[in-house]
Amino acid sequence: MLNPDFERYYQRVRAQQKRESLIWALVLAVLYIGAGKLSEFSLYTLWDSFPHFFDYLAETLPVLHWRQLFADGHTEGSLAYWGYRLPIQLPLIWETLNLALAATVLSVAASVVLGFLAAGNTHSPPGVRFTIRALVAFLRTMPELAWAVMFVMAFGIGVIPGFLALALHTIGSLTKLFYEAIETASERPVRGLAACGAGVLQRMRFGLWPQVKPIVLSYSFMRLEINFRQSTILGLVGAGGIGQELMTNIKLDRYDQVSITMLLIIVVVSMLDALSGWLRQQVVEGDK
Repeated sequence: MLNPDFERYYQRVRAQQKRESLIWALVLAVLYIGAGKLSEFSLYTLWDSFPHFFDYLAETLPVLHWRQLFADGHTEGSLAYWGYRLPIQLPLIWETLNLALAATVLSVAASVVLGFLAAGNTHSPPGVRFTIRALVAFLRTMPELAWAVMFVMAFGIGVIPGFLALALHTIGSLTKLFYEAIETASERPVRGLAACGAGVLQRMRFGLWPQVKPIVLSYSFMRLEINFRQSTILGLVGAGGIGQELMTNIKLDRYDQVSITMLLIIVVVSMLDALSGWLRQQVVEGDK
């Protein structure tokens, strides 16, 4: 049988938790409704217009005929007729993938260095830590699309604006993730190395890096997938890649080409996801 004093204490704590939960739920509900009013969000409009989304999807589906399915590209209803722009789209997909990969590799290398300098447990000067943290906060505050628009105005249409936009935002995001991971690493290996006379770089290399390496790899692979998806969006403003092809097809009402472009993007993203998962597993298990 429970102690009566403990039972009363338990009931009092439970009642307080219920009151706090109810108060926070009401506050969040009021904020949610208020934000919806200010942004003119309407559930009725969403519900009423949602079927049009499926109407648009239906328009993008290609018209294929079973008898002409494997005919040449001049026969309407064949797969070749649906993919007549593949010689243009595949190089653009490759360009988009290279753009995302180049921006990610450069950003990861820079973010690892900046992450160690910005971490509070690597004995870097306070001024350096503050400067790096302020810089990366600014870099990730600006969305990739805003960076891309500015760089397109400066450098013109092409892959350079997309590369710079992705690289800057990725450095801002990854540096924060990396220095937070470094700060949560165990200090025991570092203290052990220091007791053996190891220098600062040796302590970071052999004490901190093995602990954060799986996290760095995981975030890097995830960011590669994000950058590929973002690079397709940046193409809409002229920053290169498959996004320009997608926007052109949408503007010209080439609905069948919209669907095949989206299909290519989905296939590449799925392949990147599978490949990154396999590589991450190989690297992590290889260290065991």
